[in-house]
Amino acid sequence: MDRKQVIFRIFLSIVVGGAIGFERERKNRPAGFRTHILVCIGSCIAVMIQLYIIQYMKEMIRIDGEFRYLLSADISRMASQVITGVGFLGAGTIIRDKGSVKGLTTAASIWVVACIGISVGLGFYFLSLIGFLGLIVSLIVFENIESSVIDKNKEYNIIIEYLPKNNVMEYIIGELLKNQITIKSIRVFDKNINEDETIKIKLIISTKNRLNFLSVIQNLQSNKNIYDINILKINRIKNRIL
Repeated sequence: MDRKQVIFRIFLSIVVGGAIGFERERKNRPAGFRTHILVCIGSCIAVMIQLYIIQYMKEMIRIDGEFRYLLSADISRMASQVITGVGFLGAGTIIRDKGSVKGLTTAASIWVVACIGISVGLGFYFLSLIGFLGLIVSLIVFENIESSVIDKNKEYNIIIEYLPKNNVMEYIIGELLKNQITIKSIRVFDKNINEDETIKIKLIISTKNRLNFLSVIQNLQSNKNIYDINILKINRIKNRIL
């Protein structure tokens, strides 16, 4: 294996690891751009070391046949150690919170990137390319399919400003519950004011049907005592790490 091959394989591992890492970094996952690059480079170097060892031992055997008893041509040994060793990185991205497990997708992507790095290091370029494309499709394309086909609860912050007349707050809560929208928390600002001043409340709600939710918001906005409604989808970094 000449120096050009070494440079090319390291460069390719940087490109592959960086592309996957960029997708994770863009979503603010614990293991992002540089982590995936380092995993891919490390895996590539590890198996190239194994190839160098075999190449070196073959040269020694050519010089002195006695060295043939020392040659171990099990290339998979180093690769298996890489896969085992990368487990601690995957474990570090998995978070257990309130009975749910998060970060499994990122942990799996690190493991696959390590495998692709091994493939690049061994010179299996077609396999590396197909593996890379498969990983990209799984992380980007399948995520869009999953979010559009599989119903999942989505959480939103709603800040509503209204005049405290005609039981407006009861009306807001009733409209949400009537349309199967779960209210997870309510926070009321400026409680000690008169009826001529607006009140702001912040609600965290959960719903599967986004269109139905938007329809409810439109109905609320038609109420003359409701002045303003701001909607913010809750940051998925805190609530769902893929």
